[in-house]
Amino acid sequence: MTTDGVRGLAGPVSRLVEQFHRLPGIGPKTAQRLTYYLVRMPEDQARELADALISVKERIVLCSQCFNITESDPCSICADPSRDRTRICVVEEALDVLSLEKTGAYAGLYHVLHGAISPMDGIGPDELRIQPLLGRVRDGVSEVILATNPNLEGETTSMYVHRLLAPLGVSITRPARGLPVGGDLEYADQVTLGRAIEGRQPF
Repeated sequence: MTTDGVRGLAGPVSRLVEQFHRLPGIGPKTAQRLTYYLVRMPEDQARELADALISVKERIVLCSQCFNITESDPCSICADPSRDRTRICVVEEALDVLSLEKTGAYAGLYHVLHGAISPMDGIGPDELRIQPLLGRVRDGVSEVILATNPNLEGETTSMYVHRLLAPLGVSITRPARGLPVGGDLEYADQVTLGRAIEGRQPF
């Protein structure tokens, strides 16, 4: 969307519409609806929203161990001495960590790749946090759970990571197939996701 696409709107409104339209999954109409909602929002609520956005950019960092998003480094999961440090669950995004934690079925560590291999989108292995994973696995890890999303990109990523991990002699498993094919972990219900982790299978 260009400025011409929102011609007739006041400058700040047009700019906000364009910024919303840049977000994934936000079309022109949705961008305009969100903008007009904010225009009508009380000023104190609008400032709270603006402060929250700025806070995310200023205070959130990536954990140097698992690459989860966090306010402190290492993150609370990596710093927790009660976690099973011999197991690492590999996920695509930080939201997947949140989904798995809600199940209460997993007490090990995580590794966030920040994406999946997708040649169509120009995302190759070098764009993901794969090499740091290999270093962690060599440091006394006995099991790696490949919990990428059950879609084409996720399966491609799992196969690639599996090929790199296989020579290291570590047990490689994946969640049971209770998860819907083509879906994302963050949208799976807690019971299904929990049972998938508990019933994980050799890769």
